[in-house]
Amino acid sequence: MGPATSTRKRHRSSSACTSAATSATATATATPTPSPSPSAIKRVSSTSSFTSGAPAPAASPFPSFNDSSTADVIVCLNPQTSPLDDGESSSDSDSRRSDPVQIHLHSSVLHRSQYFEAFLSGRWQNRDPSFPSADVLRCNLPLSGPVDAYVTVLSLLYTDDFSLAITSASTALDLLPIALELLFEDCVKSCVKLLEAVPWTEEEETRIINLTPLLKDEESSELLARVSPENKDSCEEMLFGLIQAAFNNQPNMASSKAFVAKILREISNRDVARRVLERAFTEWLKVVKESLEEYSSPDFREDHDETEAIQRLNLHKATTYGRHLLWLVERMIELRVAEAAAKEWSEQPNFTADLQKAFRDDSWRFILPGFPAVMMRCTLKLAQAIAAGNILAARQVRTKLVEDWLPVVIVCKDSGLATIGSAKSIYSDLEETFLLIISTLPMSDAQLLLQKCLSFSTRSTDDCPHLVTAFNTWFRRASRTVPPKNQQ
Repeated sequence: MGPATSTRKRHRSSSACTSAATSATATATATPTPSPSPSAIKRVSSTSSFTSGAPAPAASPFPSFNDSSTADVIVCLNPQTSPLDDGESSSDSDSRRSDPVQIHLHSSVLHRSQYFEAFLSGRWQNRDPSFPSADVLRCNLPLSGPVDAYVTVLSLLYTDDFSLAITSASTALDLLPIALELLFEDCVKSCVKLLEAVPWTEEEETRIINLTPLLKDEESSELLARVSPENKDSCEEMLFGLIQAAFNNQPNMASSKAFVAKILREISNRDVARRVLERAFTEWLKVVKESLEEYSSPDFREDHDETEAIQRLNLHKATTYGRHLLWLVERMIELRVAEAAAKEWSEQPNFTADLQKAFRDDSWRFILPGFPAVMMRCTLKLAQAIAAGNILAARQVRTKLVEDWLPVVIVCKDSGLATIGSAKSIYSDLEETFLLIISTLPMSDAQLLLQKCLSFSTRSTDDCPHLVTAFNTWFRRASRTVPPKNQQ
């Protein structure tokens, strides 16, 4: 890219243009100018709406692009050799190097480019009248991009309608660096305008981000707004909003949840997913607790039907948000970010007390009989992850989880829930998982908790082999003599 490009962001002044043009390899000469080769004409016609080498009609007062009969400036486009060619033989290098392309242009049109305007302002004053063709200037323009793109930009100097040439993001990105180099403001604006309005591929987006430092602030603002969030928490807000939308999408909640789960699995920043899931877990747990508290301690009214309606509403809300909690717990375990959720779930003595109170009352059976199973599934998922080592919970968390939630399991079992259909496996798995967690605790803690697990047995010892195994393990450990440490 020419030296003028780096000055464009700071200011597009005539002095900057003059220094850019002066540093270019450009000289005035009297050498007769040959017509462009057929290949050069073909390249121009394939990339723009102009016909290279076509003479302008005699009656037309406007100059035509690449018209050698009326041109007073010849721009020689010199493709630069790639640095990778340095190690090649001269014949290989020559075969890769494109021949220079001559374009016949007009000074009256070139003034639209501040780069050429600066070049022409000095060259016309210093031309040598002793040469027959002194009125024709030659400008050697080193290329930093494809020849066709340069030819297209030069051809656009001859029109005010860029829509036929700039038709896609890829074309705009090919032309924009050259328009910036030549300080061709109208072309820059047209390229930016198209880029603002069309979708981008990932590769095009990267190219745009690399070009924005060269644009003015007002030109780059719309482009950057598409790739730069307004605040640092935008990813978290977006993800949290998706979770909320999935839960509220009643007709297609299952598919919406599946989609958000996929997004959570594929998000590159796991800390963002963790913070969002923890925030949602805390908020939804609060809703469940408040709804259950109102259900367990209702505000009795004179109208019994009104009280019952409020009871139904509270229990329905607790169940709905309980299902949301279960989905969140599953996602957190899947992503291995459930440590905070397990800790919070183990610190709910008031919540578990309300659950025991609610489950002792049979009224919930006639409203939402599936509510206990929802709560127990949340507990089971977290307990299984702890027992499996997927959640590395501290001793206090493991102890409190069993200590607070074991009475809830016992109440459900006493109420006959543990023997109803599919719920039977939930409570059986909970009993076994709790016993595994108890086996990880100090023997003094395990002794107290195991005594509370006697309700796991039913009619005979054969019905609860997991409880027999847990007690046998405890007594085996209690009977073991630990060798003393070596005294130094």
